Amino acid sequence: MSTTLENIQRQIGENPILIYMKGTPQLPQCGFSAQTVQALMACGERFAFVNILDNPDIRAELPKYANWPTFPQLWVEGELVGGCDIVMEMHQNGELETLIKETAAKHKDDA
Repeated sequence: MSTTLENIQRQIGENPILIYMKGTPQLPQCGFSAQTVQALMACGERFAFVNILDNPDIRAELPKYANWPTFPQLWVEGELVGGCDIVMEMHQNGELETLIKETAAKHKDDA
């Protein structure tokens, strides 16, 4: 049985575009997660998600691992991009779509 930290590292390593959020993309459970996932979905590419409300161990451990205290958290190619404010700023200036589309194109054959 793997530890929570190993699970987090595996999730981040296996998913080039990953959001840790409260709820699901179809049913977000907080306003910040809703805004972030809407911006991510607007990019038009597939992404993975982890509902931290269903995973209290990840909810407790990820902020320590990431050195980022809040949710949602967007991870791209193993790097923490940021939370709602950063993602929304990137979405508004076009950086988010560029990052997501470039990452998806790099990994399109991985699926």
